[in-house]
Amino acid sequence: MTDRDEKPVSRFNALKADAAWQKVWDERRTFAADDSSPKPKTYVLEMFPYPSGRIHMGHVRNYTMGDVLARFRRMQGMEVLHPMGWDAFGMPAENAAMEKKVHPGGWTRENIATMKAQLKRLGFALDWTRELATCEPDYYGHEQALFLDLLDAGLVYRKESSVNWDPVDMTVLANEQVIDGKGWRSGAQIERRKLSQWFLRITQFADELLAGVKALEHWPDKVKLMQENWIGKSEGLQFRFALSPNDSGAGEVEVFTTRPDTIFGSSFVAIAADHPIAQALAAGSNQVADFIEQCKQGGTTAAELETQEKLGFDTGLRAVHPFDPAWELPVYIANFVLMDYGTGAVFGVPAHDQRDFEFARKYGLPIRRVVSDGDKTAPDFTDSEAYGGPGTLVNSHFLDGMDVADAKRAVIVRAEDGGWGKGTTVWRLRDWGVSRQRYWGTPIPIIHCEECGVVPAPRESLPIVLPEDVSFEIAGNPLDRHPTWKHVDCPKCGASARRETDTLDTFVDSSWYFIRFASQPADKPFDKAVAEQWLPVAQYIGGVEHAILHLLYARFWTRALNHMGMLDVAEPFAGLFTQGMVTHASYYRGEGTDLVWYNPEDLDFRDGGAFSKDDGQPVAVGRIEKMSKSKKNTVDPTGIVDQYGADAVRWFMLSDSPPERDLEWSESGIEGAWRFVQRLWRLFDGLAEAEGQDSALDKKLHRTIAGVAKDIEALTFNKSVAKLYELVGAIEKAPPSASRSNAIRTLARIAAPMVPHLAEEVWAKMGNAGLIADAPWPEVDPAMLVDDEVTIAVQVNGKLRDTLTVAKGTPRDALEAIALANAQVQRILSGALPKKVIVVPDRLVNIVA
Repeated sequence: MTDRDEKPVSRFNALKADAAWQKVWDERRTFAADDSSPKPKTYVLEMFPYPSGRIHMGHVRNYTMGDVLARFRRMQGMEVLHPMGWDAFGMPAENAAMEKKVHPGGWTRENIATMKAQLKRLGFALDWTRELATCEPDYYGHEQALFLDLLDAGLVYRKESSVNWDPVDMTVLANEQVIDGKGWRSGAQIERRKLSQWFLRITQFADELLAGVKALEHWPDKVKLMQENWIGKSEGLQFRFALSPNDSGAGEVEVFTTRPDTIFGSSFVAIAADHPIAQALAAGSNQVADFIEQCKQGGTTAAELETQEKLGFDTGLRAVHPFDPAWELPVYIANFVLMDYGTGAVFGVPAHDQRDFEFARKYGLPIRRVVSDGDKTAPDFTDSEAYGGPGTLVNSHFLDGMDVADAKRAVIVRAEDGGWGKGTTVWRLRDWGVSRQRYWGTPIPIIHCEECGVVPAPRESLPIVLPEDVSFEIAGNPLDRHPTWKHVDCPKCGASARRETDTLDTFVDSSWYFIRFASQPADKPFDKAVAEQWLPVAQYIGGVEHAILHLLYARFWTRALNHMGMLDVAEPFAGLFTQGMVTHASYYRGEGTDLVWYNPEDLDFRDGGAFSKDDGQPVAVGRIEKMSKSKKNTVDPTGIVDQYGADAVRWFMLSDSPPERDLEWSESGIEGAWRFVQRLWRLFDGLAEAEGQDSALDKKLHRTIAGVAKDIEALTFNKSVAKLYELVGAIEKAPPSASRSNAIRTLARIAAPMVPHLAEEVWAKMGNAGLIADAPWPEVDPAMLVDDEVTIAVQVNGKLRDTLTVAKGTPRDALEAIALANAQVQRILSGALPKKVIVVPDRLVNIVA
């Protein structure tokens, strides 16, 4: 009950408001971007999701950040492109087909429908008119056309390459899908196998990609460094070791090294298992052939090469040291050397390379110090790990006393003068192998003819659509064994031919989707002029796990289109932000094979612990970590939105934690966000007109408008949230006045990007025409941002005793008088006169007693 004169406290009906305003936005196509708009254009994009089943809290955080920025820029008078689509091809759908006996397409499209409904429940300002899914022919048909464009430009080729082969799933795996030497899905030991693969010539753009990333001012430094390291420009020496007379027919072996300064520390030469010398030796030796087969049982990733057991086979060949004809090094076939890297041969310096160190220890090879790390100069290296740091050259003949950089240059000069080597640049970056032996991907538009060889598919035949009638009963690629799909006539000679049955790496799909969002003509991948109105993406937001491959491939694809004259844009993403993860405690019982994880929804939390609802017994509380389906520590956004409303969820995602850091999900956190939404509602609901000005509140309001705008642009959303908390507190404390009424009305617009449903509700309630989503951002009075008061420090003998708030520019004599009259100062002086008074206007008064 309330007193007769009091207005009953009302509550914001979040679910009703969410549904009502989302319907209005949809019907009015409020967030559909207009290509022909005269407004300045901006493009805000979050990395599009894989439709795995349901969105998770990581998605919610990511898309809330982008949504706030998109809504804010609309209020600033910009035409905003903020689209959504689905990265819909890939192995998870094929896994589902095998496990659930469903078609990958059906599984994928059902997931898209579910996830789209979840995203809509959160009220994101998305342009759904541009929605795309990479698994649909109207997308991947254009991708096939672009593949042919790249082929015509000489940026696509086919060659044999070492790959990670899963013998159970019978497919090539990307390096990231090899875990501890085993297939990520099958758990089978990965084999190293040679296959004919299609490649994109990304190395042609290595210099451009490296220079370009350095110029990206609005990218995180850590991501730029990761890209630079992956591209990996290395200056070094490529040179030849002469081989002692042998029966292999090879007279020398060529190696590349980034550390020519360590050449006097070399103990061995190692060649790849598929190096021509190794292959020649295998032809005449079963032992060599058997060892080469053993080498194939390892992966091709850099991580695998570093961590796997180092194995070698002494070929009996000896390499002659270029500076000493009497010094011969054993030549090994080694499992940690790949033919696709450098020359397929290295020389080993065990004291100064950990991989070489482990190999030398295993095979009893010399370990000789040639770079001193302080006082250690003896040639006998006895440390437990290799030393790879800076230092002075020792035990290195003419190099002794030089630093590493000077020694590198000296060796290169002698090699070039002697004609046995040359200084050269190599790149860690390798051409992008895009062939995948899978069904659920973009068919590669190539036809193989016995007479004509490799023939591009006719452009009029695009899209080459995946067949629907496929079976996953047998491991391997269903396209290989389809009775009709792969059989086609050669476009050149008309003879029977076969389609390419490999499909494209799904990274190809995500390397140009942002361009298709910007322009979607039916007859070509994009319209150059229309796409360039929007590109580059002004702000791209996504997880740091995509910092290397996805971003690098998208940068390459854009530069390739630029190279071909199809796009006058070189970099796809002007601004990049990598948000932190959403974390949650995990709950479990048991250990090892008996480990069982528990969903938080199945637990009761009491007495500081967690207990199973099934048996009432306690479960262990694990560490706070990334939400994961496997550990069942996920929280379904739908249930939370149903309970608290979309705005509370959005507010929590923006609160407390800086957006680049992890955010811990908690019930208390979401409840606190819900309470603040209700607090806002009560403030708006209690709006009443009054007279009079409140200059302090006016100033607080305008500083909040300016501060929140600055924080949103900087993506420091937690700071903008804090400023809104402060403004609400100031409004609540202020007595009725015209300033207070104005502050409440203006608050609706400031908060609208964060809590759009509440904002629309109160905007209408206050009698405003149109939508708050279309309203302008409040203007700032610059005069309100100028400080007219300052805080003065009052010191006695250099120690702070009090502070004074005075008008800015108060004269020295007035400041001195005010400070001397201060109660704290009077107590310390005890009636005595000060020896000296130092006044720094607008800053401090220091009284020397």
